[in-house]
Amino acid sequence: MGDKSGLALKALQWFVRGVQFLSCAVVLALFSYFLAIAAQHNYTIPTWTKAVEGISGVGVIYTLLGLLLLCCLAGHPFTSAIAIILDIAFVGAFIYVAQANRGGASSCNNTVNTLFGTRPATDDLGDGLPNFHQICQMEKAVLAVSIIAIVFFLLSAFIEVVLVRHRRKEARFGPSPANNYTSGYGRRGGFFSRFRRRKDSGEEGMMNPNTLPEHTHPDQVRPSYTTDTTAVAGREGGYNKYGESGFQHDGQTAYPDRTSYPPAGQPYGDGTYVR
Repeated sequence: MGDKSGLALKALQWFVRGVQFLSCAVVLALFSYFLAIAAQHNYTIPTWTKAVEGISGVGVIYTLLGLLLLCCLAGHPFTSAIAIILDIAFVGAFIYVAQANRGGASSCNNTVNTLFGTRPATDDLGDGLPNFHQICQMEKAVLAVSIIAIVFFLLSAFIEVVLVRHRRKEARFGPSPANNYTSGYGRRGGFFSRFRRRKDSGEEGMMNPNTLPEHTHPDQVRPSYTTDTTAVAGREGGYNKYGESGFQHDGQTAYPDRTSYPPAGQPYGDGTYVR
């Protein structure tokens, strides 16, 4: 099972790149239309319109590549560094685009200032062509999507940083019991998870499941501090190596108060014999 947080970051970046792509595509489409009108009807338009056309065209190519390569190159330090640099560059570029289309911030009524000049809103560019009110509305749309592009290019640069850090954490921790031997890294909770670990480790009287079990203690303990007495289960005082009542030794039985065995057939001092 893949890392859910990594997939969520990639999905978020894919959405951000999609918004950027659409914003660039809107600017490219509208300014391509403006340039087509100017070329067909010999209108003179300022040079900055070509700059806006170029910025939007490069933006479409860049964001489209970002969408296609996100699945396999997300979080790589080299590619992410390039993406961050380009994102910051496009922030500046679309600030320029928004400033160039500041005429769209007006109400687009009465006299309007457009890339085709300053004219009354009711005037048109020619038969079958939009009037200046419509041109102003198109510039308003360009201004709006330029601001959206600025915000989302800043957001994508931040997400690239997060993706790099996430990939490094995955490489550092790797598959382990903490993540069920899958990609990603184990969860590291806050105060409550640390409290549970401390509680399980014995601070609250509970056994830590990671500790080894204690060795078993046999019922028959046989401490032997000297060679005179050895503890044997069921016998008080242990076993005397010199003999004990009823204890068999080489086929003979030692009687009480006997500390040694005479040769076979020889009596003890009190006249008793060894059986």
